Amino acid sequence: MRGRLVLNGTTEIKGSFGEISGAHVSEATSLWLQTMVVLSAGDTVELQGYFRAADGYVAADHTSFWCAKVG
Repeated sequence: MRGRLVLNGTTEIKGSFGEISGAHVSEATSLWLQTMVVLSAGDTVELQGYFRAADGYVAADHTSFWCAKVG
């Protein structure tokens, strides 16, 4: 399982790629992605996930997006 954050639907946000290659536990495996990026009004950040060996999904009710204004 791997994931990344994408800015405005096209650009991977540097430092946001993460991957887990070990055995997965249904409804329990987690992937933490964190980085810093400069955002402007109207920008969007999208989570993209990929599952190699089996079907999977990103649970909307268990997914969080946190941000803070710096400066």
